[in-house]
Order: sequence, then structure tokens, then C-alpha cells
Amino acid sequence: MAGTSSFSEGSSVFGGSANLVTAIDTMFTVYKPEVIAVHTTCLSETIGDDLTQIVSKANDDGLVPDGKQVIYCNTPSYVGTHVTGYSNQVAAFIKFFSTATPKKRNVINIAAGWMEPSDMREIKRLTQVMEARTIMFPDFTDVLDAPLDGHYKMYPNGGTKISDMKLTGDSKFTLGLGQSCTEDACIKLENKCKVKFEILDIPIGFKATDRFLMSLSRHANLPIPDSLSDERGRLIDLISDSSKYLYGKRVALFGDPDTLIPLTEFLVSMDMKPVYIVTGTPSKYFDVRMKEILKDIPEAKFKSGEMADMFQLHQWIKQEGVDLLMGNTYGKYIARDENLPFVRIGFPIADRPGHNYFAKTGYNGGANLVKQIMDAFLDHFDRTCLEEKVEWQL
Repeated sequence: MAGTSSFSEGSSVFGGSANLVTAIDTMFTVYKPEVIAVHTTCLSETIGDDLTQIVSKANDDGLVPDGKQVIYCNTPSYVGTHVTGYSNQVAAFIKFFSTATPKKRNVINIAAGWMEPSDMREIKRLTQVMEARTIMFPDFTDVLDAPLDGHYKMYPNGGTKISDMKLTGDSKFTLGLGQSCTEDACIKLENKCKVKFEILDIPIGFKATDRFLMSLSRHANLPIPDSLSDERGRLIDLISDSSKYLYGKRVALFGDPDTLIPLTEFLVSMDMKPVYIVTGTPSKYFDVRMKEILKDIPEAKFKSGEMADMFQLHQWIKQEGVDLLMGNTYGKYIARDENLPFVRIGFPIADRPGHNYFAKTGYNGGANLVKQIMDAFLDHFDRTCLEEKVEWQL
């Protein structure tokens, strides 16, 4: 559930401490959570509210019941993007929960970047097929996609358990999926609990999935089963069957850096040409990886940071067109203006239901993505072709 401290005009002048303390008291009394996670907004940051002092006051006043906890992090909207806030909150989990004992456990932590619950579910399935013992954090499965079973529950059964979060400090190794979202948490866990880590791309496409499985295999000391090799083979077969429709197609993309990096690599591996890529999140790592991935596409342009917006992307498209646009809901305006096939991917997708139920990660997720791309191309062809071509089939 989510709550708010409900700032008023008075709070914006005198500070939000009283509102937050009252909110903490109300939530523990009425809703009885185990943990309250507090994050800040622009206004509270601008007036200088001190979360450490406010939460300490709530504890001193006895408003936090025994065995329960208030955690917090700073997420002002004028610093970075939503990716920055996500990263800060994941790092806060480590700060408040992770503990270490002298004995390490044969468990691999998986720090999950910004992705859909279906993506997390697919990654967990891959680890289960390998019989690897893992702790994923955060974990949105059975929370943001909890089943509708006719029974009301204030708190769904899914997600990362508090007991598991505490055990992350005793794990053998950590795999961070997505540099922008997980690197800070991985560094904090290493410094606090001496758990080594490796930062990987979110496993979108067969190359990024290969790296994830190989790293998991190496650190968990487990083989990659033949069933996963078969899944990879089916994805390669689908790409091969679709190659004559994908080869050389020019693509424009926008979104979060942790999504764009493996997605761009996947498109290049299918012999497509990602020529324009923008992300509003500043990221030196993104710039380095784009240079590596796009080295054989000299016409490609990419940009990150506050000036890398959809207006810039649209200008590039107008200068020299593309065959496909990929990004979140707000790309539909460009797609409409330029009469382009459009594949929705990333956050937010606010104009189509169901996207959060179909993974883009792993080999099966890659197949879902290829199908989306093919559907977009062929639907566009059917809409725009000559009348006598409508009966065309594969």
C-alpha cells in the first residue's frame, strides 16, 4: 500500500515533520505493516526536512512498534530521474536490512533493476531451472501482478521477505542487473558485508541472457541445463525465420539506460540498425556501451541526459526516417505523426493493458519481443499496402 504525509501550505513553510510523524503513527495503528518505507518529494527536500531526525523522533515517541521498522531514502524529483530514485531505494534496503555473520551461505543475490514483474518472474524461473539458490531484491512478483482469487489481502504474498533481505549480507555473491539501478546497492553491500558483486545487463536478448546464465553458473558452481540451451535454440530459430523482415531495418529507441543497452544489442544481433537512441537519465556507462554496440553502424546517433528528449529524437527521425519506433506510451505521438510501426516497451505503458504479464527477459522473453516487432511490421504493411497485396501471406 502507499500513503502520503499530505503537505499543506503550512507544511511547506514550517516543514513536514509533524505530518510524517502523524502518518507513521496512523499507518502502524490502522494498517499494521511490518515496514514503512519513506521517500521524499521535491517540496520536502527544498525546505530541508531531515528524514533521519524525523524517523528518530517517531522511534523516541514510541510510534514505531517493537519489531517493526521505518526505512527511508532521499528521492527529490529534481535530481536525476525515476531511475535515480529507484537506485536510492534499493540501496536503502541494504543500509537498513542487510547484516553479516562469520558464515557465508551458498546463495546468490540478484539485485533487480527496473523491470516488469513478469521479467522478474522469468529471471527467477531461469534460476530455478538451474537449481540455484537465490535471493532477488526488490521482487515485484505476486505483488504488482498478484492473482485475483476472490479473497482480499492488505498485503500480497509475494515480494522479498524481510528475513531474506537480512540474509543478503551472508550470501556468496551478488549479480546486479542494470548498472544505473543496482550498482550503488551492490557497492553498499560489498562495503557493509563483504559480498562481492558483478554488474550485468538486464537479460534482454540472447547475448545478455547468455552472460547472465554463464555468470550465475560460474558463481553458483552449477551447470547450465540442456533445457535452457533448447530455449536459446528456439529463439535463434525464430530470429532466423524472421530475418528477411528484420534485416537492415532502421530503428529509433528511447527509454531507461538499463533497458536500452541490452535492447540495442539484441536488435544489432538480429542485423537491424538502431540508428537513434536517447535516454533522459545521465549515464556515462550508457555512452560507453553504446559506442561498443554501435561501432559497426556509423550513422547511429545516441544521447543521454536532460537534453536527450523525445523532441530531439523526433528531429532526428524527420531528418532521416526510420522503419520502427520502440519506447513507452508517449512514443505513439511520434509514431502517429510519422506513420511508423511502434513497439511499446519500457516504462510507463499507460495506454495498453497486459504488458506487465509478458516478459521481455530471458530467451522466452526475447521470443515475445521478436513477435511484437514482427507484428508491428506486418500490421503496418497490411494497413499501407496496395489493395492487391492485402491477401499476401508469409
